[in-house]
Amino acid sequence: MKIGMISLGCPKNLVDSEVMLGLAQQSGHQLTRDAADADVLIVNTCAFIDKAKQESIDAILEMAELKKTGSCTRLVVTGCMAERYRDELRDLIPEIDVVLGTGQVPEIVEALAGIGDPGSGIRTIPLLRSNGEPIGSRIPDPGSLPTYIYNADTPRLLATPRHYAYVKIAEGCDYKCAFCIIPKLRGNYRSRPADSIVREARALAARGVKELLLISQDTSFYGIDRGERGALARLLRELNTVDGLGWIRMLYLYPTTIGDDVLEAMADCDKVCNYVDLPLQHASDDVLKRMKRPGTRGGYERLLDRIRTRIPGVTLRTTFIVGFPGETEDDFAELKDFVNAVGFDHLGVFTYSHEEGTSAHGLEDDVPARVKQQRQSALMALQKRIVRKAQQLRVGQQVRLLIDGPSSEHELVLRARLEGYAPDIDPVVYLTDCDPAEFTAGQFIQAEIVGSRDYDLLAAPASVSV
Repeated sequence: MKIGMISLGCPKNLVDSEVMLGLAQQSGHQLTRDAADADVLIVNTCAFIDKAKQESIDAILEMAELKKTGSCTRLVVTGCMAERYRDELRDLIPEIDVVLGTGQVPEIVEALAGIGDPGSGIRTIPLLRSNGEPIGSRIPDPGSLPTYIYNADTPRLLATPRHYAYVKIAEGCDYKCAFCIIPKLRGNYRSRPADSIVREARALAARGVKELLLISQDTSFYGIDRGERGALARLLRELNTVDGLGWIRMLYLYPTTIGDDVLEAMADCDKVCNYVDLPLQHASDDVLKRMKRPGTRGGYERLLDRIRTRIPGVTLRTTFIVGFPGETEDDFAELKDFVNAVGFDHLGVFTYSHEEGTSAHGLEDDVPARVKQQRQSALMALQKRIVRKAQQLRVGQQVRLLIDGPSSEHELVLRARLEGYAPDIDPVVYLTDCDPAEFTAGQFIQAEIVGSRDYDLLAAPASVSV
């Protein structure tokens, strides 16, 4: 059959999509980018915030319409929204044939096979022998927490450009942040064995991957659940020896679990990017306490000073939530003061949304939507001024860039990134004054920064490096 997929949400969800595509391909199915041409459509959903849920619903509804008018005979819904709203989805959209939660990724093969009554797909998952013979069915327990995580031997079809790939080093989360539903959707924290991660990294490098992005819900917690303290630092040092890799980047570190051993490994390992992605969520002690975040502004400031001391020139990225229940004007003023004092390189701001199943859902959502938007805009305006000033100081610098590919802005312009720029979430460098035919995606080059445009930079090539 021809399989089409829409993958929504974060890179962690994208890895699940890649695994499902790999399993489908291994089972003999063809993959198509044209949804109208697919026999089976898969929508891998996100349910983190209201906007993400609405995007998921819109995508499912669009695919449901294709099922009515196109060649599609089955619609499969997977991911976080499927984990969270199994019954509601089936009631709302009867065109859905199968719903698979986050712990049922391997069962995509059985779901594609379509054995049995499609209408019962939300409850009954058909199980097949290797020869395709049915051996019964399993009824998922909607009250149980997911336990699945893939390994180095799991088939996976990369959906990213071939020169970079995400590697999920752990799944789930043990924290109980008041605003977050992820632990209920993804289960308890569970680290992959280091040898599995290293084997996967070697296989990816052999396929041409130059940049490895290590992800989990809390990457700096890696190994602690297995009683392996210091595991992340050891993993970084081992990955640094993998031939073919140019950059190793960590995303989603946690302020209370990033230790000096990790900072030392980052400083020592030439392939590990000097890039710290540290979602802090707020800087007011009162708001952090209500968020159930184990941190304080003073503790954050000391941590950031230590990071900058241990790793000179480090790039700092963070995210904040504004409008959390009870956030006062004074709380927001403290957050702005913190952002101004620290001078983050990259910053994202979310407006709080009331999420069912979180402990914050029981609090009064007492910050008006208009005020939330105003605070988000004000914080981003402050960040823009900070970044604009910093970017102007880069002009004239010699830098190492990774080519990502052609730019949509002009046929003679390429997109590239600095070591301090992660794909998709951070700014880009536009490479001008060059012949694009002389460069390939995944190539490292030396360049000179020749200008800036708010968040993005302009550069001219100097020479090619390995």
